[in-house]
Amino acid sequence: MAMINLNVNGQIKKYEVEDPSKGIRLSDIAKDFETEHSGYISLAIVDNELKELTTYINQDSTIKFLDTKTPDGLRVYTRTLNLIFIMACKCLFKDSRVVIEHSLSKGVYCEIHLNRELTDEDISNIKQKMDKIISKDYPIEKTLYTKKEAIKIFEDMGLYEKAELIKYKEKDTVKIYRCNTYLDHFYGYMMPSTGYIKTYDLFKYQDGVILMAASEDNKQIPKKFVPQPKLANIYKEAENWSDLMGVDKVLSLNKIIEEKKYGEIIRIVEALHEKKIGQIADIIKQENKRIILIAAPSSSGKTSFATRLCIHLKVNNLNPISISLDDYFIDRDKTPLDEFGKPDYESIYAIDLDRFNRDLSDLLEGKEVQLPKYNFMTGKSEQGKVLKIDKNQPIILEGIHGLNPLLTSSIPDSEKFKIYLSVLTQVNLDDHNRIPTTDLRLIRRIVRDNQFRGHTAEMTIKGWPSVRRGEEKNIFPYQEEADLMFNTACVYELALLKTYVKPLLEKIDKYSEAYIEAKRLLKFLQYFVELDDLSDIPPTAIIREFVGGSKIVD
Repeated sequence: MAMINLNVNGQIKKYEVEDPSKGIRLSDIAKDFETEHSGYISLAIVDNELKELTTYINQDSTIKFLDTKTPDGLRVYTRTLNLIFIMACKCLFKDSRVVIEHSLSKGVYCEIHLNRELTDEDISNIKQKMDKIISKDYPIEKTLYTKKEAIKIFEDMGLYEKAELIKYKEKDTVKIYRCNTYLDHFYGYMMPSTGYIKTYDLFKYQDGVILMAASEDNKQIPKKFVPQPKLANIYKEAENWSDLMGVDKVLSLNKIIEEKKYGEIIRIVEALHEKKIGQIADIIKQENKRIILIAAPSSSGKTSFATRLCIHLKVNNLNPISISLDDYFIDRDKTPLDEFGKPDYESIYAIDLDRFNRDLSDLLEGKEVQLPKYNFMTGKSEQGKVLKIDKNQPIILEGIHGLNPLLTSSIPDSEKFKIYLSVLTQVNLDDHNRIPTTDLRLIRRIVRDNQFRGHTAEMTIKGWPSVRRGEEKNIFPYQEEADLMFNTACVYELALLKTYVKPLLEKIDKYSEAYIEAKRLLKFLQYFVELDDLSDIPPTAIIREFVGGSKIVD
């Protein structure tokens, strides 16, 4: 017998352990703290390292449990739910291909390739099978293998693409999870057993299935699905573009980079972007709208898109001007505070709304206006260019709040054309390991902030939760009101951004509060072959806004 002292969620606890060399399992400790959490406990931070609940603690430690109300905790719960869904489909449809595609309306969109249409009866059978797997409470057991061993395991199973992907993994250890008779590799963490999934929903949507995890508000009910047909169509377009280029997984991208065939892929991406921007310009001219609003979450390439749209409008014999809402930020020391007492840069009230509306009204009336220019290095508003526009000359307004009715409340909707930019990468690790689109935006922002705003990766990661809260409050509620959506992601860009972001993430100290997020990003980036040749990327490309060399972004 031995006694260990633990600081758990800020409380000092003593635990007696029979085998000091083994210790006590985190899942057993978690039982004592379930009532303190409004979400399902699914993960723990032990001495600033994420640990699965199957981990044994055999020494004095500081522990913080994470539940489904936290991003990391929800990821683990959702990933475990995905595993159960895959297992159920493999049991019911022996030769099917199950693909965890992407997020959609707080859920996960998945497809089951059966060479026939999915039926309501199929959905019912899948749900019954998932419920049975959950009720059996099968342990989810993790085993670490060398790359050579893991490759052999998956080759013997006939999973050659998964085996091939593992060859690219930088670290030699590979996690393989076993649940009942099912084996798979997941780069993220899992819950201890299938019985830990208490709440979920499953239903047919378009050509596939939506999986909904437990709600943040009430863990005993699933999240509510709100249809987002415009966003779903953009995801479908992104998938079609990926298929056109033959790049839907990291494996295919890696081979293209190794064989130095990426130049054509880059040119195809640019041609697709150029073609669609031209189509948008044609629609704007046809509808004769004066105010063009461009909104997007952080790091979506708003400035580059707006400039390229200006060029296409000029081709259509229009002469638009472009105004960035970022230039209307109030001085940094006057920024409103969020509910945590920290500067809320994502709030619409971080913008000088009075000056913006005054300037916009003056411009529409044909007056000369001295625009502001925000200096991100100093956090101060400075004098920008002087503008005066002609009658009927279009005005492009771009910024995260572009679709917020508060921004242009004095202008009738009939005079506005609304565009929403998304960043929807369709390059997942493999069929069962998706890369969240939010992670691509975070990596873009880390690189851009370091290149042009003097920020370290640690600073950007620490500020990201505030950015995400602002998006949920100020941007995402309005995205389906857009007249058109445009996806600014490039299928090759994570391979390119890895070259910039990896050394920045590796600099973050183990004891920093940004360390866990940095380590998570590095986990999936290790599967990418780096693309360090920028020679094929034109100076007008959207990705240049983040890595440098842009000729259209100041």
